[in-house]
Amino acid sequence: MDITITPKKLSGSVAAIPSKSQAHRLLIAAAFADNPTTLICPETNQDIEATAGCLRALGADIRRDERGYTVFPIQAVPETAVLDCRESGSTLRFMLPVVGALGVDATFQMAGRLPQRPLSPMWEEMERMGCVLSRPTPDTIRCEGKLQPGDYTIDGGVSSQFITGLLFALSLISGKNRLEITGNIESRPYITMTEQTLSLFGAPRYHSPGEITVEGDWSNGAFWLAAQALGSDLTVSGLEAASTQGDRAVADLLPQLIKGTPVISAADIPDLVPILAVTAAAKNGAVFTDIRRLRIKESDRVASTIAMIEALGGKAEATESTLTVSGNGLRGGIVDACNDHRIAMAAAIASTVCSASVTILGAQCVKKSYPGFWDEFSRLGGNYEQYLR
Repeated sequence: MDITITPKKLSGSVAAIPSKSQAHRLLIAAAFADNPTTLICPETNQDIEATAGCLRALGADIRRDERGYTVFPIQAVPETAVLDCRESGSTLRFMLPVVGALGVDATFQMAGRLPQRPLSPMWEEMERMGCVLSRPTPDTIRCEGKLQPGDYTIDGGVSSQFITGLLFALSLISGKNRLEITGNIESRPYITMTEQTLSLFGAPRYHSPGEITVEGDWSNGAFWLAAQALGSDLTVSGLEAASTQGDRAVADLLPQLIKGTPVISAADIPDLVPILAVTAAAKNGAVFTDIRRLRIKESDRVASTIAMIEALGGKAEATESTLTVSGNGLRGGIVDACNDHRIAMAAAIASTVCSASVTILGAQCVKKSYPGFWDEFSRLGGNYEQYLR
């Protein structure tokens, strides 16, 4: 689906959707609890559904209704399973160590760019500790064997998702286990979120807390907050100021972008860079450092962000370690979303400060994290036409 937006400021109130990051973790923990757990999560998306589907494949009974999910925990672990991760990096990186801890002979299916996203050094550490991993086809991974108790080590500089996956796995492995994290730790707040989830469920005993409300998502709320900062009359609700989500940083970063030309580290906020870059281009510019991990997201997010800004009439350039966005303003143009939901949504918000129309190619990719985005955009006054290919 392609859409063409006629520039217009937005107005109204919008509630943040449930946090994808927290929903993944709560679903996994609930699947190993002693009693059923209800997760209040009125909206879902393709990534959350991927994790729910993988847990069902392992024996959990997960039921969805308008309020959210009811998770009836795994009673008997299957000997073999097929887990469809769709395009969700979180699902694959969380569930691969979990399957290794359970000793299931499992095949993981992947779609989109997920087969190209890195699994090292977690892959090597899982093999060192008892699993046999292989790639039967370019789009599948097979995990055999079982992780053994002991001392695990992982470099924290590639992805915090590896650490989350191993933390879940070690909570499920009987015996004395320890995880040592070496090097620089990327996205530390999301490791804290995992630790909080494990504590909430009392892991490794996993007692159900009964009913939990998934908190609002700062990552997707950031788009509406940016629109507000750029002049739209919006009120955004449902975001916890005390949240451990790393993208809560957007509340502090947007004022810096409106007032000046900040230098911003992307180490803990790779998902915010597209919308922050749009804000920078519309205002005073910015320099983003620590951009290495942006190149291994749903798209090469350095390249796709630069392409978006330039397609809209702005200027951006990158070195190996920095992304520089000039504050020249944005006019409009044609943006290829590159199958990256955050590029599509950032381009939509950019339209509110453009003088000419904005066309977004592949706009349906927002379903990965925010299926209702275009409905909300329209409800808030966004004016667009869609074209089916």
